[in-house]
Amino acid sequence: MTVEKVYNKLVRDKIPQIIEKDNKIPITNIASKEEVKALLLLKLIEELEEFKETPVEEELADILEVIDGIAEVFDLDIDKVKSIKNTKKEERGGFEKGIILETVIER
Repeated sequence: MTVEKVYNKLVRDKIPQIIEKDNKIPITNIASKEEVKALLLLKLIEELEEFKETPVEEELADILEVIDGIAEVFDLDIDKVKSIKNTKKEERGGFEKGIILETVIER
């Protein structure tokens, strides 16, 4: 009996070979750069949902891999992104204290 599972999603580069080693047949195609941009943004949401369900290092690593892919496909310098992150943290702080801004009253 033949079983066919449909995924239609962006996967890591070595996934087709891993599927073949499991004696299965992957049907794939190569997305255009513009398609990859949209697919990576969807992948980020998918990985965030997985992290919400299981907040462990492996899931966070998947998010970081997608972020690296986003930086590459959008031609962004990841080192510059990290520098901006560090500057913002220096100027505005991080999220360690868990502060919730409820209201601002203007005078």
